[in-house]
Amino acid sequence: EVMAQLFHYHSKRNREPMMAINCGAIPSDLVESELFGHEKGAFTGAYEQKKGCFEVADGSTLFLDEIGEMPMSMQIKMLRAIETGSFRRVGGKQEVQVDVNLISATNKILIDQVKSGSFREDLFYRINVIELYLPPLRHRKNDIPLLVSYYKDHFAKLYGKEQIEFNDECMELFMENKWPGNVRELKNVVERSVV
Repeated sequence: EVMAQLFHYHSKRNREPMMAINCGAIPSDLVESELFGHEKGAFTGAYEQKKGCFEVADGSTLFLDEIGEMPMSMQIKMLRAIETGSFRRVGGKQEVQVDVNLISATNKILIDQVKSGSFREDLFYRINVIELYLPPLRHRKNDIPLLVSYYKDHFAKLYGKEQIEFNDECMELFMENKWPGNVRELKNVVERSVV
């Protein structure tokens, strides 16, 4: 997500906020409504029309996190939306046209999922235009001092605290840690230290 935000920030679409959604965190029966929206009365509880993530991100960037967790039934609908830039809201009859930059991420190896049949091959090739592999933080230790410096300054300013410094012993511990939570874990540790 940090890389997606960086890409969006440097894109021509940065005037609009980036829309992010975690595909693995949405119940499978709500994925279509979350992505494409729904019309009033489309299902029980649909009391009003709702725009989905694709529509909200029109003219901006849509980040689909954990796309490897998307149910197979939804992958078919995604295929058409990505290919044509249009979709129908759940319960709708009218095509909605959008223009989005699409970025997706996963912690899975999608080509392996394609081979096992749990991810559609045609969808894989539609989203796999430019592939970036981001190694975990434990494999890029040289980033740790830069990240610590950035986050300590950010949180000191955010919380109105004086600047703090991490001594050499502390930085050594940071460098030795495996950081299973990657950058988010490091960020939280630095924030907790500042607070």
